[in-house]
Amino acid sequence: MVFNTLSFLTQVAVLLVVLVLLHKPLGIYIERVLAGTTSSRAENMFYRLAGVDRTAEQGWSVYLRSVLVFSAVSILAVFLLQRLQGIIPGTGPSTPVDPWVAMNTAISFVTNTNWQTYVPESTVGIFVQMCLLAVQNFLSAAVGIVVVAALIRGITRTRTDKLGNFWVDLARTTFRLLLPLATIGAVVLVLGGVVQNFWSADVTNAAMGVSQTIPGGPIASQEAIKVLGTNGGGYFNANSAHPFENPNAFTSLFQVFLILLIPSALPYTYGRMVGDQRQGFTVAGVMGALWLGSTLLMGAAVAAGQGTATAAAGGLGEGFEQRLGPASSALFAASTTLTSTGAVNAAHDSLPPLAGGVAMVNMMLGEVAPGGTGSGLYGMLMLAIIAVFIAGLMVGRTPEFLGKKIGPREMKLAALYILVTPTLVLVFAAITVLLPGIMANAPASGPHQFSEVLYAFTSGANNNGSAFGGITSSGPYLSTMLGLAILFGRFLPIALVLALAGSLARQHHVPASSGTVPTHGLLFGSLLMAVTVILTALSYFPALALGPLAEGLVA
Repeated sequence: MVFNTLSFLTQVAVLLVVLVLLHKPLGIYIERVLAGTTSSRAENMFYRLAGVDRTAEQGWSVYLRSVLVFSAVSILAVFLLQRLQGIIPGTGPSTPVDPWVAMNTAISFVTNTNWQTYVPESTVGIFVQMCLLAVQNFLSAAVGIVVVAALIRGITRTRTDKLGNFWVDLARTTFRLLLPLATIGAVVLVLGGVVQNFWSADVTNAAMGVSQTIPGGPIASQEAIKVLGTNGGGYFNANSAHPFENPNAFTSLFQVFLILLIPSALPYTYGRMVGDQRQGFTVAGVMGALWLGSTLLMGAAVAAGQGTATAAAGGLGEGFEQRLGPASSALFAASTTLTSTGAVNAAHDSLPPLAGGVAMVNMMLGEVAPGGTGSGLYGMLMLAIIAVFIAGLMVGRTPEFLGKKIGPREMKLAALYILVTPTLVLVFAAITVLLPGIMANAPASGPHQFSEVLYAFTSGANNNGSAFGGITSSGPYLSTMLGLAILFGRFLPIALVLALAGSLARQHHVPASSGTVPTHGLLFGSLLMAVTVILTALSYFPALALGPLAEGLVA
């Protein structure tokens, strides 16, 4: 297949225009949802069932405890119902899901990761897909949004320990934001040809005279929230390369649009909540510049098509979906790894080596360009605090961020946030490559074998969920280690974010002075981008040099 540069650039331009047009109206709507004081009938029913007093606000520790309890109960419920699949009427498969796979799946879907160690169409039925996994796609996305809302409240409030009410934020985000947008997205996907039914389809190849039964189901509805909520778990094993999930070039581009929609609008919400839209524009500018630069780099790496595997296949083709072409796959791969989505419309293991390296670097950035729903913005704000601390050192002042002092406690929390994910990735990957029995599950050799392991733990700890498919991860060891990486990679950063929010909320407001470093504009945006890139390079460059860089430069 030939890489169509004009098609690639046209799709990038269309996405930029549409996202810029929707940045303000959607950002305003999200802010109104989070600041709302009234409750719908569905929300009131949820509060009664949960025993929640919607008027009571929570301190950071109670807010965090609510996140953890809700997530723990969700993990247990998803695990148990997968194990009981064989006795639940109308589920499809008559056997329970393997316990190691069920454990990994429960953790990954509740944490917005959606790492899939199983073949969905043959392992789980419609009940599990629709009533468990799709529901978690809504709830895990909502958790990311409410955590960043709590952080912004911590920045804007003074002399208080209250950050809002987790249960109220969760209900409003789910019912008023995610559900309406996912409904619209599902309708558009159905009109574009994505399947939505409750039965299987018999498909006959007239030329070959062969018939097969392909599982159907409520695919469009799950597909919409899969990408809108930056989840990524496919209804089919081929994910968005399957024609039932992604039948044509329009639906492929529309899925990328849904992936980027909420994360790209949240900076405007941030600007409105802090009362200074320049702050939001600066964050959006940094996110946009990183997305555009990485997407163009991915396109160039795919177009170059270097690598032994690509050469052996006679050029781009193996692992790429013929209906969509490599240009669409490059755009999809960049966007899905720059967010915490992990959906794929091509096999990432088949990407040229440097393109696979770009996908890994995208996740190593912390997925902040624009990142996951909520998680991308709170990751960028933590990096902004690091940047303002560095700027404060340059001018010899105690750093301030939007009227709050960044003291030793705040810097320790921000520094720990930056260190958590690289530590998980590098330590877990290092342990794994020292185990010959586990490495035998990765049939590749040399740098690419190491790349497969590095990619797996980078994807897991960053709650992405995409994979280099060459390594078998459904056994007890990798299911457990990846599950732990996913679990710690989700909740340790959330704990640090909420602790920082509580620390900032307790402070009084410090008026800006002539020595205050502005946290908006081109200068600070450039510093923030430099901090993001440099921290990633310092953390991961040696590992990248042993994997995709070695493979790409030698090939």
